[in-house]
Amino acid sequence: MSVTAAGDGPWLDDAAGRLVRPFTVSNGRTRPTIALDLLSQVMATGADTLGYLGPEHAQVLDLCHAPVSVAEIAAQLRLPAVVTKVLLADLVDCGALTAKPPAFHHNPTDRSLLEAVLDGLRRQL
Repeated sequence: MSVTAAGDGPWLDDAAGRLVRPFTVSNGRTRPTIALDLLSQVMATGADTLGYLGPEHAQVLDLCHAPVSVAEIAAQLRLPAVVTKVLLADLVDCGALTAKPPAFHHNPTDRSLLEAVLDGLRRQL
C-alpha cells in the first residue's frame, strides 16, 4: 500500500482510492459563488491570495498559468466538476483567478460551430 504525503499531491491509496472525500475539499459546499461552465476558461492573475486556502487551491493555481478549461482542471485534480467549480470560485472571489465564459456562451447552437464540428467528424471517418 502506498499513500502520498499531503504536499505530494492528492491523498490516494492504491487499493482504496482517494482518502479524502471530494466534498470535504469544498467544505461540503455544492454551489460555486459564480457561474462557471465546463468550457469556461480560467487563468491565474498572479495576485496573492488572502487567508487560508487548501492544498487543492494551490494545485489549481499551478495548473492555471495559461488559460485552461474547468473540465481540464477537474480531470487533473480527479475531482467532480461541481467541487472543482467551488474551488475555482473561491480563487476568483479572492482575485487569484480570472474566468471567461466560452466564446459560444450566448448562442450554444450557432450553425457555423455545428457545421465545423460536423466537418471535423466527417474528416475523421
